[in-house]
Amino acid sequence: MPFYVKQGNLPSKRHIRFPKENGELYREELFSTHGFSNIYSNKYHHNMPCKALSVDQVKLSHGEVWHDTLIQNYKLDTKVADSKGNFFTARNKLMFNNDLAIYTAKVTEDTDEFYRNAYADELIFVHEGEGTLCSEYGNITVKRWDYLVIPRGTTYQLKFNDYQNVRLLITESFSMIDVPKHYRNEHGQLLETSPYCERDIRTPELAKPIVEKGAFPLVVKFGDHYQQHLLEWHPFDLEGWDGYCYPWALNIDEFAPIVGKIHLPPTIHLVFTANNFVVCNFVPRLYDFHPDSIPAPYYHSNIDSDEVLYYVEGDFMSRKDIGPGFITLHQKGVPHGPQPGKTEDSIGKKETNEYAVMIDTFNPLMKTQHFKGAMDPDYNRSWIED
Repeated sequence: MPFYVKQGNLPSKRHIRFPKENGELYREELFSTHGFSNIYSNKYHHNMPCKALSVDQVKLSHGEVWHDTLIQNYKLDTKVADSKGNFFTARNKLMFNNDLAIYTAKVTEDTDEFYRNAYADELIFVHEGEGTLCSEYGNITVKRWDYLVIPRGTTYQLKFNDYQNVRLLITESFSMIDVPKHYRNEHGQLLETSPYCERDIRTPELAKPIVEKGAFPLVVKFGDHYQQHLLEWHPFDLEGWDGYCYPWALNIDEFAPIVGKIHLPPTIHLVFTANNFVVCNFVPRLYDFHPDSIPAPYYHSNIDSDEVLYYVEGDFMSRKDIGPGFITLHQKGVPHGPQPGKTEDSIGKKETNEYAVMIDTFNPLMKTQHFKGAMDPDYNRSWIED
C-alpha cells in the first residue's frame, strides 16, 4: 500500500493495554498480510470483531464456464450481460484464471448488508456513478472514474447517490494489488518520474465509531462460495487504527501520461501490479512528435499475455464500432493491432482523447457464458478489408 496512515485514538505501543473510560479494554485486531511478514494495520475495536450470532450458506453465482472456446480475438458489449442487484450481487464474471477474475456490474439497488472478500483483493473501477466507500477504516468519497483498491478481508459497503446509471469494472486479485516498484524509491516514496504521486491517492477518513448491538448481516466471499455471518456488533466500531493496509482511491484523471518522440509500448501506461498480471490505463495525451511518427500502435503478438481492454470514453483511435462499456480480448499467440484504415487515419494527428483500462494477464483466461452471450461473433473477421 502507498504509505503509513494513523487515525483516531491509539495506545502508545502496539499490543499493550488500551482501556476505555469505564475501564473496559478496546479490542486490538492485527490486520496482516503474507502471514506477519508484509504490510499490516492495527485496528482498535469497541467490541470483539469475531462475535457472530450465526453463519449460514448463501447461494450466489456470477457465471458458468464456457468450455471449448477458440483462441482468437474477441469483442463484447458488457451491457448485454447486465443484471440487477447491489454492488456485489450484480457482478457478472466474464473471464478468470488462477490469478484473477474480471467482472462487470450494473448496480441497480442499495443494500444494508456488509461485504468482505476473504480470498481476493478487489480493484473496482467506477465507470459511472458517485457515492461513498464505507469501511471499518472510515469513508472515501467515490467519484466517477475512480479506482478503488480494497485489500482482502476488508469489511465494507459501497453506496451510490443515485442508482439510475452505476457501472463498475471489478478485478479480483488472488495476490496483493500494489504500486509498481519502479515508480518508487528505496524508501517506498513515489518518484518524480512516476505518473502519479501520494497527493493523488485518497485514504479513508475515520468516522465516529458505531457502537451498536444487534444482528448485522455480513456476506463473506470465499473463492466462489458465499456465507452470511450475522454479527452481534456493528463492524464499523473502530476507535482508531494505523498502518499500511487499508482501502484507497485513485482517479484515472490523476494519471499523468508519459509521451515520447515515437510510439512507446503499453508498459508506460502501467498503474498497478499483481502476481501474473498488470493493470494499465489510457488517458488523453499528446501524440508522438517525430515528423514521420505513426501514432497508432504497431501490430503486435502478445506471446506472454492475454490483453483485456475495457473502453471507458472517447474516440478509440485503433478500433472501430467500439463504445463505452465494450471489452476486447486479444489472446496470446494471435497478432492484433489497428483495424483497416486506422493506421493511416492516425498519421498527422496531435493528440488522443480516449480513456480505457487494460488488464494484461500472463496466464490464459477462461471465459464464461456471460462472455459468450455478450460477444460479437464477427469481430475476429474485422481486419478483413471489404
